Amino acid sequence: MLHSMHLIKLFSYLVLSLFILVGCSDDDDNGNNASQEANTKPLGTSANDLLSAVNFNSVSIEIVSIQGFEPTTTAINGLRNFLQQRLFKPDGITIIQRTVASSGEAPFSIEEIRAIENDNRTIFNEEGDIAVYVYFADGSNEKDTDEQVTLGTAYLNTSVVIYEETLRKFSNRPGAPLLSTIETATLNHEFAHLLGLVNISTPLQSEHEATDTEGEGNNHCNVAGCLMEAAIEFGSGMMGIGNEVPELDSQCIADLRANGGR
Repeated sequence: MLHSMHLIKLFSYLVLSLFILVGCSDDDDNGNNASQEANTKPLGTSANDLLSAVNFNSVSIEIVSIQGFEPTTTAINGLRNFLQQRLFKPDGITIIQRTVASSGEAPFSIEEIRAIENDNRTIFNEEGDIAVYVYFADGSNEKDTDEQVTLGTAYLNTSVVIYEETLRKFSNRPGAPLLSTIETATLNHEFAHLLGLVNISTPLQSEHEATDTEGEGNNHCNVAGCLMEAAIEFGSGMMGIGNEVPELDSQCIADLRANGGR
């Protein structure tokens, strides 16, 4: 009888322990899902969070590259300098780099790029720290043509893809800028889209948004030589910049400052 009582107590203890473990696991899963949802919102949603220190005092950038398609050190330093000039992050900017195997899916649709992010992204928003994911792909955008190629795309509030294979082919053209210059310009341009430029979620302080053939705003700047010209994103403006990375013009900077940036 005593032996049976011990077995009953042991069984009850195991059931209670299992319940506690399952309960903790569910809590963790819910927390992770909530964190991931914060990083899968529409482009521009996190502009103020990236620019200001109101909700986040630091930013962590996870750069995931296909092996053999890593960005140059010059480009990474250029991105860091660009962000230090424009963001209020008193606890700093952290850039983490790692490589992964090729997905073998090039050329890419944005849906495929998002699926790759789901498989590879490991850093999400945490208390006081906002996270950004940048993927250096070993292929091109599926919509590229002989006349126009896409160098990079900011496609969610904290997500960017850089088509590194396209950048390398572009840099091999006669008279093209150095690869590091093209990488830096593309990284800075796409990150500026995350910051809400131009007229994505960071309000215009003056009328400087370019328009498309139908007269609609195209979320790029109409000031010649500005980093946010559409020609930068699509490569057609790179041939004339030499090895000087374009900078934001005064109107784009005014927009960022009005939304919490420097």
